[in-house]
Formats: sequence, structure tokens, C-alpha cells
Amino acid sequence: MGRAVNQLSDKWIRKPDLPPGLYGDGNGLYLQVSPSYTEGEKPTKSWIFRFMIRGRARKMGLGDIDQVGLKDARKLAQAQRLIVLDGRDPIEERNARKLALVAERETEKAKATTFKQCAEAYIKANQAGWKSAKHGSQWAATLETYAYPTIGNLPVALVDRNHVLKILEPIWTTKTETASRVRGRIEKILDRAKAMGLRDGENPARWTGHLDQLLPRKSQVAPVEHFAALPYKQLPAFMAKLRKRDGISARALEFTILNVTRTANTIGAKWNQIDAKEKTWTIPGELMKGKKGKRRPDHTIPLSDRAMELLKDLPREGEFVFPGAKEGTGLSNMAMAETLKEMGYDGDTATVHGFRSTFKDWASEQTSYANELTEMAMAHIVSDKTERAYRRGDQREKRVRLMQDWASYCEGQKVGGDNVVAIGARK
Repeated sequence: MGRAVNQLSDKWIRKPDLPPGLYGDGNGLYLQVSPSYTEGEKPTKSWIFRFMIRGRARKMGLGDIDQVGLKDARKLAQAQRLIVLDGRDPIEERNARKLALVAERETEKAKATTFKQCAEAYIKANQAGWKSAKHGSQWAATLETYAYPTIGNLPVALVDRNHVLKILEPIWTTKTETASRVRGRIEKILDRAKAMGLRDGENPARWTGHLDQLLPRKSQVAPVEHFAALPYKQLPAFMAKLRKRDGISARALEFTILNVTRTANTIGAKWNQIDAKEKTWTIPGELMKGKKGKRRPDHTIPLSDRAMELLKDLPREGEFVFPGAKEGTGLSNMAMAETLKEMGYDGDTATVHGFRSTFKDWASEQTSYANELTEMAMAHIVSDKTERAYRRGDQREKRVRLMQDWASYCEGQKVGGDNVVAIGARK
């Protein structure tokens, strides 16, 4: 005689006064009535499937009776019973399905990660190893300008060759150096995304054997990228306007112009580089722009009276001459450019770097200072012979006069002296 099955009824299992215990329906299906541990609450009722697998007694929950009715509970129990008859554990298989579902959801979520999110994660992960905060800012700025409008919100898994070409082609022949850097940065971000399992396949931003077949070599098209420079005749009026502005960014810009330096040198300037007694600012060679792998000598700038006055009025807070908003950092590399913008100058009329050209034009057209001397004032690489001559007292004195004459011109004063005469005035 077979085992009794379907012993329970829907009406019976819903009786409110069932005492706690297990009530068999047959073939391993049980109604489990559990006592309530809160006064006034009814006992809970749920379905249990009990079975033996590999000599081990197991029980598997099939749901609450309010969610799973008697008819459905019998179907669920039958399905689990067939798995057991096949020698498999239905509990283990259910757990495996849950884990697979979670993994699938995580994979889908990961593949929905945008390129911008991957880029920001890349910068955060690598910025500690970069030489300066400026490098990280440049990464963010170029991606914001050129890459994000096209692929910023696109899932990184979907970025393909056509997207990369759409970014690069408009600037490849006009801003070749910038375009090349953007390409390299996209390539690194996509490589990291692949390593993290966020995308598959070849890197669409790879140059060798890929984009080099679609775009001309950089050496074939790279133009000389010039920075917009303010005409030197307009400089005194500009400086007067600049000096009326308050704020650390305005003073940093003035200091940059007076000393003909690059943005990175000014925002990285530290008080221990300033010698107030000798009136000099010495920039360490490792911070100077030069050929990769070749260390530049330290660059010492004679500070004009106005430059010294400017430094005297600055607060001494921390190690940086021009501190940034975040404690322990220098001014942002975009701060001076933002000041120019606020003064009404866009990138087509004047740039921070362009004031170096303003100085060079002034020195060439309005003075008789030797070209080598003005080149050294701009920290351009000159011959070792010229460098040795500069280090002698006479040449150094000329450099002091040059910087003072430049500062005087910036203030609108008439420039004179042995070394400063209008071109053609000597006989």
C-alpha cells in the first residue's frame, strides 16, 4: 500500500487555532506551524519539503502559505522531489541559482558603468603616482573638453572605434599634440576597464596596428601650437587693471608675468625657494621643462622691486607662495586662466602662457638686450657656453636690469639705461 498523499485541505490549513507543529501532506511536503513569540500575534505557517540526499536529512523552505497556496506547494514539492530522485540536492541548486543571478546582475551593473565613471576612477587610482597635481588636472580637463561630450555618459563596454575617431578627427590636424594625449588617455582608461571586467575585445584607441592605419602620423600633421599673446603695447594698461583686482589668483598672474614663468612654476612656488636677502627665486631643475630623461639646472630669477613688494604683501600660510583652496596644495592650474576670463580675455585674445611671448616681443622690439639673455630669462635651453657666461657677475647684472626694466615697463614707466634703447637708436 502506497504512502498517503494530499492529506491536507486548503480550508484546514487556514484554521486559526492550529497548534504549533509539522503537518504532513505526503511525499515530503509539510505545513510548519511556528509559535509566535509576540503576545497577541498568530502563529506563522509555512511550507517545508523534507528529503534525504546522500544519507543526510534535509529540509527546504517553500514559502509562507499567504504567498504559496496548497496547490502550488504540492507542485513545488514535486519539482524538488524529481531533483532528489536524480541524485541532486535541490537546496544546493537553489543557492547556486541565487548566486548566479546576483553575479549576472552585478555584471550587468558593471557593464553599465560609464566611460566618465571609469575615467574618474582611473585618475583617482593613479594620481598618487603622478609627479604633480597639475598632471591630474590636465587629464580631467582634456577629457572634459574632448572625450566626455561624445562618450562620457556611454557605457564603457560600448565605446568603439567610431566613437574614438569622432573625438580625434576634428582635432587631429589642428591640435595634434592635444589629440595625441587624449587618444593615449582614452586607451589607458579602456585598458583598465577591460582588466576590471567592464569591457571585452580589442582597445579601439590603440595606435599601433589600429589607429595608425586610419590617422596620419603626428609628425606629418602636427602644427606649432601658439598661445594667444597680448600685444606688449597693451600690457601697461592690462597690468594696471590686474593690480586693481583682489585675490590670490590675480597676484599669482601678476607674479607670473613679472617673472616670465610658466603656470606650473608659479603654482608650485614655495617660500623656501625665495631668497629675500638676495632678491631671487630659484626653481629646482627637476621642476623645469626640458627633454625627458635630462635634468635641467636650477633656474634662478632676479626679482624686481615690484615682485618683492608683491611677495611682502602675501600672507605666509603654509609652504606654497600661492596656496590653493585645499590645505597643503598650490593654486589650481586653471585659477589664473579664470582670472583672465573674468577680466574679459578669452583664449583667442590672451593666455597665461602667452605673456611669455609678450615679454619676448617687447625685449626684441624695444630693447637691445642680447637674445641669449632674454632666452635665459624665459628658461629656454641655451648653450653651455652662454650658461657659463651668465653665471659670471657681468651677465648676471644684466639679467637683474632686464627683469627690473620689464617690471618698470609693466607699470607704464619709461625704460632707460645702458642696455635698454629703442632699436635703431644706437649709432
